[in-house]
Amino acid sequence: MSAKFPEYKGLDLPKVAEEILNYWQENNIFEKSVTTRDGAEPYVFFEGPPSANGLPGVHHVLARAIKDIFPRYKTMKGYQVKRKAGWDTHGLPIELGVEKELGITKEDIGTDKISVEDYNAACRKAVMRYTDIWNDLTQKMGYWVDMEDPYITYEPKYMESVWWLLKEIYNKKLIYKGYTIQPYSPKAGTGLSSHELNQPGTYQDVTDTTVVAQFKAIENTLPAFLQNEGTIYFIAWTTTPWTLPSNTALTVGPKIEYVLVNTFNQYTFEPIKVILAKKLVGKQFGGKNSFQVETSEALSSYNSGDKKIPFYVIKEFIGKDLVNSKYEQLLDYCLPNDNPQDAFRVISGDFVTTEDGTGIVHTAPTFGADDAIVAKQAVPEIPPMLVKDENDNLVPLVNLQGKFRSEVNDPIYGFAGEYVKSEYLNEADFEVELKNQQKNLTEVLKNQDKYLSVDERLGLKLKNENKAFKVEKYKHSYPNCWRTDKPILYYPLDSWFIKVTDVKDRMHELNKTINWKPESTGTGRFGNWLANANDWNLSRSRYWGIPLPIWRTEDGKEEICVGSVKELKQEMLRAVDAGIMSEDIFASFEVGNMSEENYAKIDLHKNIVDKIVLVSPSGQPMKRENDLIDVWFDSGSMPYAQWHYPFENKENIDEGKAFPADFIAEGVDQTRGWFYTMHAIATMVFDSVAYKNVVSNGLVLDKNGHKMSKRLGNATDPFTTLATYGADATRWYMISNANPWDNLKFDLEGIEEVKRKFFGTLYNTYSFFTLYTNIDGFAYEEADIQLEKRPEIDRWILSELHTLINKVDKFYEEYEPTRAARAISDFTQDYLSNWYVRLSRRRFWKGDYQTDKISAYQTLYTCMSTIAKLGSPIAPFFMDRLYQDLNSVTGKETSESIHLSDFPVFDERFVDKSLERKMESAQTISSLVLSLRAKEKIKVRQPLQKIMIPVDNAQQKEEILAVANLIKHEVNIKEIQLLEDASDILIKQIKPNFKTLGPKFGKDMRSIAAAVGAFSKEDINKIEKVGNIILEINGKNITLELSDVEISSKDIEGWLVANEGALTVALDVTITEDLRKEGVARELVNRIQNARKDNGLEVTDKIKLTILNNQNLQQSITDNKDYIMSETLTNELVFVDELEDGTEIEFDTIISKILIEKV
Repeated sequence: MSAKFPEYKGLDLPKVAEEILNYWQENNIFEKSVTTRDGAEPYVFFEGPPSANGLPGVHHVLARAIKDIFPRYKTMKGYQVKRKAGWDTHGLPIELGVEKELGITKEDIGTDKISVEDYNAACRKAVMRYTDIWNDLTQKMGYWVDMEDPYITYEPKYMESVWWLLKEIYNKKLIYKGYTIQPYSPKAGTGLSSHELNQPGTYQDVTDTTVVAQFKAIENTLPAFLQNEGTIYFIAWTTTPWTLPSNTALTVGPKIEYVLVNTFNQYTFEPIKVILAKKLVGKQFGGKNSFQVETSEALSSYNSGDKKIPFYVIKEFIGKDLVNSKYEQLLDYCLPNDNPQDAFRVISGDFVTTEDGTGIVHTAPTFGADDAIVAKQAVPEIPPMLVKDENDNLVPLVNLQGKFRSEVNDPIYGFAGEYVKSEYLNEADFEVELKNQQKNLTEVLKNQDKYLSVDERLGLKLKNENKAFKVEKYKHSYPNCWRTDKPILYYPLDSWFIKVTDVKDRMHELNKTINWKPESTGTGRFGNWLANANDWNLSRSRYWGIPLPIWRTEDGKEEICVGSVKELKQEMLRAVDAGIMSEDIFASFEVGNMSEENYAKIDLHKNIVDKIVLVSPSGQPMKRENDLIDVWFDSGSMPYAQWHYPFENKENIDEGKAFPADFIAEGVDQTRGWFYTMHAIATMVFDSVAYKNVVSNGLVLDKNGHKMSKRLGNATDPFTTLATYGADATRWYMISNANPWDNLKFDLEGIEEVKRKFFGTLYNTYSFFTLYTNIDGFAYEEADIQLEKRPEIDRWILSELHTLINKVDKFYEEYEPTRAARAISDFTQDYLSNWYVRLSRRRFWKGDYQTDKISAYQTLYTCMSTIAKLGSPIAPFFMDRLYQDLNSVTGKETSESIHLSDFPVFDERFVDKSLERKMESAQTISSLVLSLRAKEKIKVRQPLQKIMIPVDNAQQKEEILAVANLIKHEVNIKEIQLLEDASDILIKQIKPNFKTLGPKFGKDMRSIAAAVGAFSKEDINKIEKVGNIILEINGKNITLELSDVEISSKDIEGWLVANEGALTVALDVTITEDLRKEGVARELVNRIQNARKDNGLEVTDKIKLTILNNQNLQQSITDNKDYIMSETLTNELVFVDELEDGTEIEFDTIISKILIEKV
C-alpha cells in the first residue's frame, strides 16, 4: 500500500480512461467480474447484435451505455452476469452495400456477372469489415461485453438453431404459403413484412400527382333509371395513377348514396354526366371555380373556357343499384389473360368510405390487398390484370424492378420499360428520360423543360382524352423501404407466412407481464401493434441469409421442413437411395460431434443447400423453396441460437439459466424489429416471454433537435468525442441529460458542463482531501469514530449519504438511470462540496490530529468511496480510479476494481430525518440571506449583525437553533433572532397567482382575485400554515390552494426581507464601523491566502507579513490582528511606510501592498 494518496495536477478524463482500460485488460477485470460470481444467481442480459458492415455512430454510445449500466450494477449486487456479444450478419443492409460496392444489381446475381457463391463470399467478407472499429469503440467507451466469443448469425451452429425453431413453429401448423398482395421493395428486390413496413420513418409525407379518372359507362348495362341519360361516367380517385392500366373493376359501397351530376369537363370543356357519392359532391365540386344550379336549363349559360363551371344534380340512388354495370376500359394497352369478359364491372365492397375521393374506388386486384379480396368475392370473380411473359407465366404489368412491362407502350407518352416511381431513377436516368420526353411529347406539350413522372404523364394523357375529371397534387403519407428509403409497391407474391394472427392474443397477454421503460411503449406502440398484428411474411427473395428449410414437390402437394443438420443428412441419404442425389454433400460431417472443427465442414447458405434435392414419401423429387428467411427472424432467434440450443447447452434454456432475459435495451425502432420477433418466437415455441425488463431508448439528435446525418454535416464522431471529453463525461451527460427513452439533444457543450460541474467537483473534493490527509498521514488506521460521537455536520452528511444509497439502489433496480445520475450529481455538488466540505474546511487544516479531524477525514473518505461505487455503473473509468486511489492507502477494500466490489448497503441507523430537516432549513435560510446580500450588493466577507426569522412552532425553533452556528458562519452574521410572533414587525402581503387561477376557475377568477385582495392578516396566516382556504364565491364554496396565491413580506427600514414557502428571513443590512473594519480584515485575509498560493507556500508554512501603511487598513488590522494572524499562519506582522517588493492589493477604497516571507 502507498503511504500517500495519489495527487494530480489536473483532471484529465481521457487519460484516466486510457489508464484504467489498460489496467482492466492487464488484470482481466471483466473476466473476473463473471468468474468471481460463479455459483451466484444469474442475471440474464441479451445483446442486440449490430451489423459490422457499417461504422458506429454517437447514438451507439448511448445505446451501449444503457446496456452497460445494469449488468455492472447487478454484478455489484452479487449476481453473475454473462454478456455474450453478437454480430448480425445477414439481410438487406449487407446485401445492398455489397451490390453498391460491386457495381451490380440483384438481377445480376446468379448470372455470368457473378455467381451466387461468389456473391455470398463477398457478403461474408463485407459483413465483418468494421469489427475492429466496433471493438475499439466498445473498449474505449467502457462497454463490457464478451467480444472474444460472440454469436455470429452466419455460423452453421446459429443457422441450425434457427432451422430448429422454424420446424417447431411449422409442427404447430403456424407456417403456410400464400399468394397475396404484399409490400414489396423494388430497390431491395424483396417483399417486406408488416413490422418492417412500420419501422420509424418508413411512412413519409410525399406530394404526388393524383387523378380523378372518368370511366365511361356502357349504357345498356346501367340500371333502367340511368339508361336514357346519355353518356355517363363513373369518376374514381387514385393517389397511384400508375396502377390505372391495371384497373379491372370499380367498387362502390352498397348502402352509400350516389348522385348523377350534369356538368362540364374542366380540361376539354365538353358536357359530361358523372356519378359520385352524394357526400363528396362538395369536395369534387368545391372551390371558387364550381357553382351549383337549380335547373338543367341553367347549364346552357356556360361557354367553353369559362373559369366558373356550373353543375346540376340530376338524381340520387344507392350503390347496390350500380352493381354489375359495365364500363369501357380506361387505358386499353392489354386485357387480362384470364376471363377478360368478366372485367371492367362495378362491384360492391364494404371497405368503401365517403371520407375522401369520390366514393367509387378504382380497383386493381394486382396491386391492392383490399382490391384483391373484393375482386375475388365478386360473382363472377373480377380477373386481375395479369399477362403472360416469355416463359408463359402470368405476371403483372409492372415487373419486380418496378418498371412497366412492354405491353404498356404508348407512342406519345411512353411508359414501357420505365420505373413507375420517379424516386427509383438516378440523375443520369432523369437526363435520358427528359430527352426522350422532349422528343415524344411535342404534340401535347410545348417547351418542356423538366422530366414528367409516369403519374404526371398519365394525368396529361387522361386530360387530353377527356378521361380526367381532375388532376392535382396531393400531400399524403406513403411507405418507404426501411433500408433503401425508396417507395415500396404493393405487389402479388408467393410467400411463406407465420400465423401470428393465431397467437397474437397470447403475445398480447404475455406482453402485459413485461416491465417496459417507458411503460407507454409497452402498452401503446408495442401493445397496440400486437393487438393488430398481421401474419408475418417470412420470405425474402434474396441470396445472403438463412435459407428457408422447406423442400417441396413441384405440384406443392408434398413437403418437408428440416430442423437440423442430422435430419438433413438423413433425408439426403434417402434421396441418394432413391437415385435423386448422387451423394450426401455433407458426408464428412459427424452427427453428434459439436466441435467447431466439425461444423466448419458445412455451410447452410443458399448456394450450398440449393444443390440438395430430397425425395418425398411418394418418391417425387423435392426442391428447396427458393426464399430466404426474414433477417429479423435471425436476430429474434438469438436467445437460443447463441447457445446452439437445443443441440448444446440445453440447461441454459430449459432450466432458465440464460432465458428469459432479465434485461434488454435497444432503440425504439426495435419495437417492431428485434423486440417484436424475439417476443413472437418465444411465445410460439416456448409460451414464454423472451425478456422481463426492456429499456426502449430514444433517438440521439443534434443540439437543435434535428436527426444527425453525415449528409447534413451535423453528425458527431464518437471517437473524437471520447478522445476529447472521455467516456465517463460522455456517458454521464447522455444518461443524466434525458431519460433513456426520451430523444436526446446531443450538445458537446453539455458534456463539457458535466465534466466541469460534476467530475470537476468530485476531483476538487478528492484533491482537497489529499492535500490535508497527506500532511497528517491519514490512512484510516483508526477505528471508525462512533456515529454519536461525530459532529452534527458529519452525522448529517452520512444521513444524506445513506438516503442517497437507498434512492440510487431503487433507481437502478427500477431501470431509472437518469434519476440515479441526477441524485448522485446533486448530492456531490449541493451537499458534499458546496455545504459539507465548505463548512468543514477549517476542521481539515486547523487543529490537532484528534477525534474531530479524524471524524472529518473518515466521513469525507466514506462519502467519496460510496459515490464512486454508486456512480461506477455510469462512469466506469473515473470511479474505478477514485476507488483505487482511495484504497491505495487505506486498504479497506479487498477488490482489485470497483467493478468487483459490492454495491453500498443502505443502513437505516445512519438516517436522521430530523437532522436532514435541520440542515435543509440551514441551507434554505442561508440561500435566502445570500440572495438578499446579492440584491443589496453586500459581499459575503462583510459581516452583518443580525437576521430575524419568524417561527411557527417549537420544533421549527429547535431545528433552526440546532444549526444556528452553521448559518451564522455560512452567511457571515453575528446573531439570529427567532420571532414567535412577528406580526408587528414583518408585514405579509398577498396577491393572486393568475397562472393557476385562470385554468382552474375560469370566469370566477376575477371574483377570487378580489377576495384575495381583501385577505386579513389571519387569512394569510391560515392559507400559509394549512396550505388552503375555503372561500364562498358567487354562491358556491371553492378551495383556494397555496399555489393559487403569491405571499411575500414587505421590507422594513434598515432590513431586507425574503420568503421561500412558509419560511421568512429578515436581514439587518446596517453596517457599523466595527463590522466594516472586520469586513476589511476578511478581505485582507483572502488576499494573503491568494498570495501564499502564488508564492508556492505549503499550507503548513508560517510567514512574516509586511504591510504598506494605509490609514483605513491599519486600524482594521489592529482591531482584528489575532484573527488575521491565526487565519494566515502569520508569526510576525509589521507595518512599513515604504515597500518596494510585494503584492499590490486593492478592494473597496483601499489600495496597499503586502509582502509575504516564509519563516
